[in-house]
Amino acid sequence: MTAFAERAGRELRAAGGTAHKRTAPARHEELTAQESQIARMARDGLSNPEIGTRLFISARTVQYHLRKVFTKLGITSRSQLDRVLPSGPGGA
Repeated sequence: MTAFAERAGRELRAAGGTAHKRTAPARHEELTAQESQIARMARDGLSNPEIGTRLFISARTVQYHLRKVFTKLGITSRSQLDRVLPSGPGGA
């Protein structure tokens, strides 16, 4: 991948363009508002049915969102949410 990036950069400069480095957002900032809310509730110990009841969605929909959260954050379980989500009342 590095070789491709270097080549693309050379070609861009040869064409008169400039490349800017991207700043990677914090991983928790990649979550949608609903994913952040569900992740914080799961981190705080609520079950899928409890989260669903509070948000007026099904427990299955909660499960769907948590799978997406886990993928985006690179984790595999609820117990890992504590270390990847910021703490505090606002959370993400």
